[in-house]
Amino acid sequence: MARTIKLSRIDSALRTLSYPTTRSTAAAELDDVTLLLADGEAELRDVIENVESEEFGSVGELRDSIYEQLPVEAIGEPNQSEGDA
Repeated sequence: MARTIKLSRIDSALRTLSYPTTRSTAAAELDDVTLLLADGEAELRDVIENVESEEFGSVGELRDSIYEQLPVEAIGEPNQSEGDA
């Protein structure tokens, strides 16, 4: 079942993985997730496949690697909150 989540809620999807995990395992297990970004959408699988690291020891490590792959426009203006809606 396909899931669509806001970027600000990405941790909920990342917590479904067992850590440590690999880039290929994370991409495969999250292949049904679409991220809602400030400037559109992205398939989480595609973003994960482009990160540099091969292994992640925690949700935070994977999240940080994902954010590094996204352009500033996808995340929003610096210091701007997405809100809680």
